[in-house]
Amino acid sequence: MPSKKPFALRLNEDMMKAVEKWAADEFRSTNGQIEYLIHEALKKAGRLPKKKD
Repeated sequence: MPSKKPFALRLNEDMMKAVEKWAADEFRSTNGQIEYLIHEALKKAGRLPKKKD
């Protein structure tokens, strides 16, 4: 599994509350929800790195 790189993310309060609620609705942590959303956006855009075999 690739290592994770920490970074700060600034969101306005309303957006953060919406992400937190969405995460709770899907039984994920807020961080897990943000990772999921970014992953799905990268996949949809065809920008995920190729997997090494």
